[in-house]
Amino acid sequence: MRHRKKGRQLGRNTKHRKALFRNLVTALLEHERIETTAAKAKEVRGLADKMITLGKDGSLHARRRALAFIRDKAVVSKLFDDVASRFRTRPGGYTRIIPTRYRPGDAAELVALELVARAGSPTGKQAESHHGT
Repeated sequence: MRHRKKGRQLGRNTKHRKALFRNLVTALLEHERIETTAAKAKEVRGLADKMITLGKDGSLHARRRALAFIRDKAVVSKLFDDVASRFRTRPGGYTRIIPTRYRPGDAAELVALELVARAGSPTGKQAESHHGT
């Protein structure tokens, strides 16, 4: 029985799973949109939200905590300088999951995991005009 067992194992041991999550969060913060399976995306979005919350804090301690997880100084700099400023007034929910397709090989459900406020994405009236038609 799986009672009180939190999280998905994803067919990996602990170290492999942790490395996978680190790589996915790093890619998400670097590219602001990634395509992955639904199960992986659901696990990663909480970690990504925590990293963005650290970026919003902006302290040296928060930067070091983010570097302990992400380990790519360029991505952490982007997180603290660019990404966190876009979410300054937002209290949470920094990512969205959009179903895209099924993978041909194993019919796994693939989704796009993206930041809600992406750089270069249409905002305000532009977004309404694109979605209204």
